[in-house]
Amino acid sequence: MVSQKNKILAITGSTRKNSSNYKILKYISENIKAEFEFEIFEDLADIPHFNPDLDTENPPIAVEEFRNKINEADRIIICTPEYVFSIPGSLKNALEWCVSTTIFSDKKTGLITASASGEMGHDQLIVIMETLGARLQPNTKLLIQGIRGKIDEDGKIINEEMELTLQTFIYNFENLP
Repeated sequence: MVSQKNKILAITGSTRKNSSNYKILKYISENIKAEFEFEIFEDLADIPHFNPDLDTENPPIAVEEFRNKINEADRIIICTPEYVFSIPGSLKNALEWCVSTTIFSDKKTGLITASASGEMGHDQLIVIMETLGARLQPNTKLLIQGIRGKIDEDGKIINEEMELTLQTFIYNFENLP
């Protein structure tokens, strides 16, 4: 019998193509054990504005697809910037579509906020994910400040401390109980 790979859904909180957050997720995907299947979700811009009237048994197709990806994943990583001392509106919007579900309940989740400062956005992301019931561990919550000086245009980590920190995050995430 062939063992099935654990599925990781990585959600980038930035809608910018080739953002620093996408580059971090790409780095993780290239450095995580082969026993994991890794998918990066980059389609936050396609999810319509949250509307409770549409949060029915038949939500908009983009919402249903997003929820299905989360539901089918064994683990989740969210890597996001901070915009105006909060998480990006597109990420919050997508997460709001999940409030009426249990898809994050006890789901092994890692959180990375990579931005200029990021403290307030990181704290808010933690509160939101705790509210959604995600299983968070202290060693899989990571704040990377000053991201632009730590990664180059090609996605190469140019800061040794950040590379070690990401390697530690990956190890901790792979070994979540």
